[in-house]
Parts: sequence; C-alpha cells; structure tokens
Amino acid sequence: MDLELIAREMQAAQDGAQLIAPFTNRIAGFDNAAAYEVSRRLHASRVRAGFKPVGRKIGFTNFNIWPEYGVYAPIWGNMYESTVAYAVGQRATVRIGHLAQPRIEPEIAFRLKAAPPTTEDPGAILACVDWIAHGFEIVQSNFPDWKFAAADTIAQNGLHGSYLIGTPKRVEELGPDLVAKLKNFTITLSCDGELRDRGGGANVLGSPLAAIAHLLKVLSGQPQMPPLAAGEIVTTGTLTRALPIRPGEAWSTALEGIDLPALTATFAA
Repeated sequence: MDLELIAREMQAAQDGAQLIAPFTNRIAGFDNAAAYEVSRRLHASRVRAGFKPVGRKIGFTNFNIWPEYGVYAPIWGNMYESTVAYAVGQRATVRIGHLAQPRIEPEIAFRLKAAPPTTEDPGAILACVDWIAHGFEIVQSNFPDWKFAAADTIAQNGLHGSYLIGTPKRVEELGPDLVAKLKNFTITLSCDGELRDRGGGANVLGSPLAAIAHLLKVLSGQPQMPPLAAGEIVTTGTLTRALPIRPGEAWSTALEGIDLPALTATFAA
C-alpha cells in the first residue's frame, strides 16, 4: 500500500471539500497504524506549506456516540494556527463553506504550561495546565454520510475542520475542586434558541482530564510522533452528540457546575 499516495488523496479531498470512499473499504490492510502514518505525512505536508502547529485534538472520547459511528476508541489529530480562532465576547461568526459535511462539537480545551507526564492522575495533568476554555470544534467528514472506520478518521487528521475557543480562564480562577468540577459539570447545546442536546464532562472518558491521560498513553507508544509540549492547546472531544450545522444558524451553549462562560457561534458559508 502506497501511504504517500493515500496522504496526497486525503489532502486533496480536504482542500477541495470533496467526498471520497473510505480507505478501509478499498485498501486491504489499511489499519490504525497505517492511518497514523498517513496522518503524519499529511501533517508534514501542511507544515511544509506554512501551517503552524498549535496543538492536538482528541476525538471519539464520548462513550455515547461510539455506536452511532462504529468507532469504539479515541483518536487524535493536529490543529494549526489557521484552523483555531478565539471568540470575542463569547461570540463569533465561523465560516464553514470550505468544510465537508460539517458538524459542531462543544468541548473543553486546555493550554499546557509544561509537558505533562504519562499518567492517569488527573491532578498531575492539571498541574501542567495554564488555562482552560470552553470551545466548539467544527469537525468534517470527507467520507459520504459520515460512514467510516476508525482508521479513516485517523487518516483525515481526526476529522478536524476548525476550532473556536471561548474566553480562557487560568486554573486558579476556576476555584477549588477543579478535578471534580471537570468531571461533574453539565452543558446544553441549542440551535437558534432550540435545545438540541445535553451533555457533560463525565461523557468524555469520565472527564476531559482523562482524555488527556489517554492521549499521553497513546503518544508514549508512537515514537514517530512528537510528545505533548508546553504551549500546546489540547482539545478533549465532544461533550454532546456531534450535530450537523448549516450557514445562517446560530448555536449556543450554557454550562453549569464550572465557571466557564457560554459560547455562541453563528455560521456562514
């Protein structure tokens, strides 16, 4: 199997918002290991083209959506300066016309002040965090009708499209018992004022910090990939279902149990 050719096909599909048949349906033996090598090559191509890496996204951390997609373990991909934006006053207009079959995912994002150790201890991970924010990842699928296997999503850079980050808050601003708050907070997701879904921190492998712990473990077994480093932003996966979005819609959230402000995104072509 020609992994370089696959990476080029994937990049062309992303750049043109084109739909292609899943690689797992047409390439014998295309598994997660091969897909991460495709992702590595795709990332290298982006960097050569001038993309500046700013962090990682973790996907498929929400237990509740696994049966919907047939993907039963988390994956990860890269994020870039050009794919990450910050909301002003907790509101932003986000363009989605360049994305294939976009969907919205309300998430929690962390910025690292130090490289975290490979550990499952949430306190040890939190000690390496500079700030925390609520954000929206806009995911996309270049595979028709969102039908794929895990390896396909890995090859597509974790389905990353763009990321909108709300107002960051430093760890010390979020008060005591933050490990518990990240596990127990709840969130609602609405479109044009109509409630579409509910979720919470416990949906993400039990806590967004557990999602980071999972990524650390995965990266420890991928020596060809760079480990997490100080300054990186790490996003931890959707707190609700991932729902289709269209230009003209305004999506908003409300959070309870953690002092992170709500976020509103209006989508444009």
